[in-house]
Amino acid sequence: MESGLSCSWLQAFFLALVLFFKCGYVHGATPAAKVGSFSKVEDAGNFHIYYGQTFKVIKNAADGQSYLLLQAFSGFTGSGTQWERLYNNSRIASRTKYCTSRIKSFVVPLSNYSVDTTYFPGLVESLKGITSDNVASPCVLKLYQGGQIEMFNNSDYQKLAEFTSYFLSDDDQQSACNFATFDPFMENTPLQRAEWIKFMGAFANVEARANQVYASVKESYLCLAKIASTRTTFKPTVAWMKYKNGVWSFTQEKYQLKFVQDAGGEILDANKNTYNISDPDDLEEFHAILCTVEVVIDETLTSDPTNYTLSTFIQNLNVEDRSCFSFISNTSLWRYDKRVYNSVAVDWYNGAVSQPQLALADLVEVLFPTGNYTTTYFRNIAKGELPINIGPEMCDRDTSVGMDPTIVACG
Repeated sequence: MESGLSCSWLQAFFLALVLFFKCGYVHGATPAAKVGSFSKVEDAGNFHIYYGQTFKVIKNAADGQSYLLLQAFSGFTGSGTQWERLYNNSRIASRTKYCTSRIKSFVVPLSNYSVDTTYFPGLVESLKGITSDNVASPCVLKLYQGGQIEMFNNSDYQKLAEFTSYFLSDDDQQSACNFATFDPFMENTPLQRAEWIKFMGAFANVEARANQVYASVKESYLCLAKIASTRTTFKPTVAWMKYKNGVWSFTQEKYQLKFVQDAGGEILDANKNTYNISDPDDLEEFHAILCTVEVVIDETLTSDPTNYTLSTFIQNLNVEDRSCFSFISNTSLWRYDKRVYNSVAVDWYNGAVSQPQLALADLVEVLFPTGNYTTTYFRNIAKGELPINIGPEMCDRDTSVGMDPTIVACG
């Protein structure tokens, strides 16, 4: 991932997760200072959640810290010793503050928060600040343009201090007591990344909703993967590749490998990963390798996705004889920038991470085209498909109601 774009990509992903939660849960839906529902981390490898009676602890491998989440008191109507105990718990939560190199404390559910990321699962009513307007969420864009979300510079520490929490992905940014690292991109598989909805659910006291969403996403994903595994046809070879400064490189990130495997394909296994097209030997070897590939996914970064076409790819390729390139003759040359905002925020780093079942369904269609399925994130530049520009007018639902994941027909 390019470091210059990582913050905007993470912001998109964070915001995509928030959309799954019913915002009303954050405002007083927890009637007492006591832990209710629980989340168990099943697949993700970089965070864990532990529960006490009136607190939670999230151990986060992204920054090596533990987040102590203390329950706030929000309007218990009982009386006597039970009320006093809950009230005292609330006072302890508000007065107890940890801010060390290893432990930070937060009072939950969060009353407001800000993010430097672009991914979030449904807590939009409590989202009050963003550090970039490159957001691939129509509903967040709608709230921002309506003045309900404020944008500010991520170096404005005085402003950041106004929020109960600031979720960020940049481990190099100087930390403050209300900073919490949110980095699902550390994970190696699509489902591991999607399970970070439980991380946010713990901060909002909506574990039951987070569990429900992840269970639905996982069930749908595994069903699609199971069907793909039963195919008796050949497994097409897939190359994820990108071009930069005269060099083509094959990318082999673990989550990409998992996606291709689960869709029923095989990832390209090249002897080396980078090829300089100005070097005749490199170019010849690069040419030969591409002749073995059935599907190409072009990840080349561009500031103008609309004008990144088949001609752009061929120009960057610098190979005159393309007669053996079956991915061109069979029109299977793809990019994952079908949904973009402002030519910068790509929904692949947003919705595709929170809903990997949709990305997997796309890849199944990419590898085994039926013509009966419309892809969500991938566009076929060999067929001249153009990006769809995301805008606030595309938000056609009540943002105070949690968004349900899209379940793809399976079977």
